[in-house]
Amino acid sequence: MLEHVHGLPAVTLGAQEYLDDFSRHAPLAEKELWKLERIQTFQEPEVASYVAMMEGDWERSLALIEDMREKAASRHGSTGRDSNRRVRIVERPISAYLQWELHVLKAWDDIQQQRVRVMDAADLPAHLETEAMVPEILILGGEILYEVLYDRTGLHSGARRVEDPNVINECRAEIADLYQRSEPIASYFDREIAPLPPALPPRR
Repeated sequence: MLEHVHGLPAVTLGAQEYLDDFSRHAPLAEKELWKLERIQTFQEPEVASYVAMMEGDWERSLALIEDMREKAASRHGSTGRDSNRRVRIVERPISAYLQWELHVLKAWDDIQQQRVRVMDAADLPAHLETEAMVPEILILGGEILYEVLYDRTGLHSGARRVEDPNVINECRAEIADLYQRSEPIASYFDREIAPLPPALPPRR
C-alpha cells in the first residue's frame, strides 16, 4: 500500500494548513505514532542546530543538539514512549543533513521520546519502490495518515491527509514490518555515524 499512497484520494493541505491540522489531531499521537522518513536531505531553517551545521560550525551544532536533548529530558523526562516509532531510511554516501539528523534522532531515542530504527536503502523491499520512492508518512493514533510533502530543495510544502481506515491499517502494518526489520539507532549510530568526520554543508 505504501507505494500507492501518492495516487490515492486525499485532502491536500498547504504548509500552514498542515501544521494547523496536525495540531488539532496531535492528541492522537499519545495513543500511537508511526513515522517513515525516506528523503535524504531536508531544509530545517527554524532549527538553530541545523543552521549551525549549514554554516559549517559542527561543534556548535552538536552542542545545540545536546541543549535540545537536555531541555526535552527536563521537560518530559524519560517517558518510555514505545508508542512513538520512527523508521529512518538511509542511503550511502550519507548526506550532511542525514548525518546531522541522526545525531538529533539518537538524542530523542536516548531520552525515550521516540523509538528510532534505521534501515539501509539497499535493504528496503524492492516492491515498495518500483516506480517511485516510498513517501514520507506520519500516522497518528491509527486514525489519520499524512503524506508529508516537500519541494525539490527539501523544504516542507504541505501534506495530503488520508482517512481511509483500510489504507491507514495497511500502511501502518507495512511500516511496522520495516520497523521490525530495521536496526536500533543506538548500534547503527555507534558503528556508522559516530566515526564520521564533521558534516560539511553542501557547496552553494
